[in-house]
Amino acid sequence: MNFYKYTNWVIVASLGYGLMSCASRGDNPGVEYAPQMYHSVPYEGLSQIQDEEAGRWLTSMEDVPGEFYTSNPNNPHAMNMREPVANTVKRNKNGYLPYRIPKDSLTLAASVLKNPLDSTSAIVAEGKILFDRYCEHCHGSTGLGDGLVGEVFKGVTPYNSRAVKDKPAGHIFHVITNGKGRMGSHASQVSVEDRWKIVRFVQTLQKQ
Repeated sequence: MNFYKYTNWVIVASLGYGLMSCASRGDNPGVEYAPQMYHSVPYEGLSQIQDEEAGRWLTSMEDVPGEFYTSNPNNPHAMNMREPVANTVKRNKNGYLPYRIPKDSLTLAASVLKNPLDSTSAIVAEGKILFDRYCEHCHGSTGLGDGLVGEVFKGVTPYNSRAVKDKPAGHIFHVITNGKGRMGSHASQVSVEDRWKIVRFVQTLQKQ
């Protein structure tokens, strides 16, 4: 009986010593299970917790902020993302500015917008592919308003009609971007460049 009692004490003492040896001291982080899963290496881009004691109870390393601290002390106001340069406007990778013409300014868009893409056969071909993907179901493959949806919901104006055939590129782009009548906006589905490609193809249908 004493032997078993002695053995139990040895096991308990060994476990205690093992747990103590896992503790962090100074430059020794101790033993951690999958530390990269809970010690974030990069700063969190959209988080701003400036309290260095936040999450201290989860941090096993000494002389470091708490687990939930996410601010960057090297940037102004402890921000993680730098502010853009003053008086600058972000462009996309192709150099396009954000589209800011209001929805109700169709006449303005028609008069000031110019297609930045040339009417090459390659651009028109790409525009056709995009047209077939996003527009054909209503407008039809030839732009006569006889797509499968257009046959059910009548009133889709043909591109070669007197009311539409002379509309400039800016008008078409603005309608694709903001919608008009029963047609909704396609800005969230089609990029700026792809919208201009569709415009090039639609202009070929206006001439039919």
